[in-house]
Amino acid sequence: MGEESRLAAVVALAQGMAAAHSSREAWRAAAGGARRALGGSFAALSVWERELGRLRVLVNVGELAEGEEEFPEDESYPVHQFAEITEFLHERWAGGGEPDAWVETAQGPEEGRAGYCHQRVAALRRRGRGCCVVAPIVLHGRAWGELYVARPVGEPVFGGADADFATVLAAVVAAGIAQTERLEEARRLAFTDSLTGLANRRAVDARLDEAVELHRRDGAVVSLVVCDVNGLKRVNDTLGHSVGDRLLERFGSVLSLCGAMLPGALAARLGGGEFCLLAVGPSADEVVKAADEVCRRAVELDIGDGVACGVASTEDPIGPVRSARRLFRLADAAQYRAKAERAAHPVVAGREGPDDPVVRLADEPSREADGERRRFRGRHAPG
Repeated sequence: MGEESRLAAVVALAQGMAAAHSSREAWRAAAGGARRALGGSFAALSVWERELGRLRVLVNVGELAEGEEEFPEDESYPVHQFAEITEFLHERWAGGGEPDAWVETAQGPEEGRAGYCHQRVAALRRRGRGCCVVAPIVLHGRAWGELYVARPVGEPVFGGADADFATVLAAVVAAGIAQTERLEEARRLAFTDSLTGLANRRAVDARLDEAVELHRRDGAVVSLVVCDVNGLKRVNDTLGHSVGDRLLERFGSVLSLCGAMLPGALAARLGGGEFCLLAVGPSADEVVKAADEVCRRAVELDIGDGVACGVASTEDPIGPVRSARRLFRLADAAQYRAKAERAAHPVVAGREGPDDPVVRLADEPSREADGERRRFRGRHAPG
């Protein structure tokens, strides 16, 4: 491959990783780009999990051998079997050298060649591959993992120039991984409440739109629990906002714990003292049971006055749910009623017959609904 072709391959790899929308897409782009650039039949990207002492394969691309999967769940190898990532390479870095790539062949090592790993040779033979080039990936000055590209038996063996090129590709992959990590952190922050660590309103809006569309298309049960922490204003006014923040954090932990009763449920803080649980799949009764546990545990907190909790589920008789907005209004109205009645248990929309007051409240024009909400709250309802 000429210099221009190699430059084009580097650019293509970098662009592929930059266009990725998730870590998985970035891993696939990295391995696939390196495979094409080096003319390999197979490539893999692995991460060094120091705390577990293993190399874990993130992605396999190209011609997969028996038992290999594109995104394996549990393909990993003890680091002591591939000690060059911690010993040979570390010694070279410590001496001021760069983490260069190296070549292995199914025939075994050349006389006295450093970096030889007989486990890799055995793996090449087992999978019908003739040679491989291994390039360490260094991120933030530390070994992050490795890039591995192989060719089948009968194809030209990788040479020194290929190893040098693989070193360059690994550096490009490292830059792409760092960029992906930064973007994912930015996305995480954009959809995370900074105080509680739960999802925020933006995340709920996005997930709820998807859930309601799934309900309309496939009939999936979608349920929303809206909670308002009682006594937050009193705590802030009398004990200070730091204590109020502690109340919100502790309730967030309660909500997260109870949300775990519902597989895949999203626990979120909407703002102020308002929180919610969004569940797709579990039955309405399961969601009500989880909401009841939220109410019970909230009362046991040593600050605050429990929580007002409202539930709306497409499985209950609430009429057609064609928009996320309507389901949210129903859960919100149920929560307002729970607050007005100082209910110790969740109020569930649609369970009081054909003229259910919560459904009526949610579906009334906003001006009338606001008035009835004030009546629901009552003069002595807790804040």
